[in-house]
Amino acid sequence: MSGMMWDDPEPKPEDLSLRLLRVAAAPLDEEGRALRLRLETTRGNIDAVLHPVEGGTGAVVCVGGAMGGVDGPADNLYARLPALLAPGLVTVLRIDYREPDNLEECVLDVLAGCSFLRGIGAADLVLVGHSFGGAVVIKAGELHDAVAGVVSMSPQLHGTREVENLGKPLLLVHGMADTILNHEASEDIYRRALEPKRIVLFAEAGHSLIQARDAIDTLLAEWIPARLARAPMDGGREEHEFH
Repeated sequence: MSGMMWDDPEPKPEDLSLRLLRVAAAPLDEEGRALRLRLETTRGNIDAVLHPVEGGTGAVVCVGGAMGGVDGPADNLYARLPALLAPGLVTVLRIDYREPDNLEECVLDVLAGCSFLRGIGAADLVLVGHSFGGAVVIKAGELHDAVAGVVSMSPQLHGTREVENLGKPLLLVHGMADTILNHEASEDIYRRALEPKRIVLFAEAGHSLIQARDAIDTLLAEWIPARLARAPMDGGREEHEFH
């Protein structure tokens, strides 16, 4: 991968035992609207896709499930997020884990992504994760002061034991027809989390949430910019059905 985009000679305290060394970038399209990144760290390389936006200070970090990947649930949600959030001038970083299904290492990957975004000018961050990644972003959100909100979709319980320490707005999204991770996982996390918190359940949606694709697009297009603006959050529990 060619092209040096950014160097960080000084370690950041939020990186814990992982330090960013340099970032290589290459365009993914002719217009340069997306870049393929390689974050070189002291624990190995993190591959990612960056959708940069000039003029804004908000950014989103997206991570997938235990198998990794950068597309996300709900029919490639993460690929749609840049367009959904474009009116708010929000940069999107889609991270592919170094070691999928290793909670500690994946949390470090997210923190590295947060440090990179801060290094290029982001002031406020929202973390978005699905399944295994739903637990990853809850833990990473606890550890980084720039995080203004966390979206945990179809999350697993493992890794969320200390959710009460998150200290950030939390949005939980789950399908009530999920046969891989029952929606009771989100219900349990919601009960233990502190305010502000919100849980949105979709009656007919499975683990991938594809049945709720449009509703999730609308939900995140509203929720994420509001958290980046540090606006007050309405919480509560919601159930939605499709007709």
